[in-house]
Amino acid sequence: MLTYSSYIYDTIVFMEKLSIQEEEALQAVWQFGAGFIKDFMEVMAVPKPPYTTLASTIKNLEKKGFLKSEKFANAYRYSAKVKEAEYKKRFMSGFVNDYFQNSYKELVAFFAKDKKITAEELKEIINLIENPKA
Repeated sequence: MLTYSSYIYDTIVFMEKLSIQEEEALQAVWQFGAGFIKDFMEVMAVPKPPYTTLASTIKNLEKKGFLKSEKFANAYRYSAKVKEAEYKKRFMSGFVNDYFQNSYKELVAFFAKDKKITAEELKEIINLIENPKA
């Protein structure tokens, strides 16, 4: 039996990696909320993709299970099926696993060695770890 929580779990666990174009479109949906293609076009960064390209990308995201649609007259209104936080968590877990042997320590060390994170920022991270509710 498929329950809502098992469906969400399956969607997140088996979430495929998106192309840059798909991620940009999905971010526009998260930013705007439920809307039509023209609405998402408004919040996309310049250079904006052609309308037909965005429409095709949105349809692909729906087929992949990231979006859902609802018909209004002769148009479809799309909304996110996967929450932004869920996608980020799954993406980052895969990224850390693929590139840093599943070690967040290695990830932070990489940025520290490359001077992409300061000692002050590391102190802030340590504070967040020691005081997660602060």
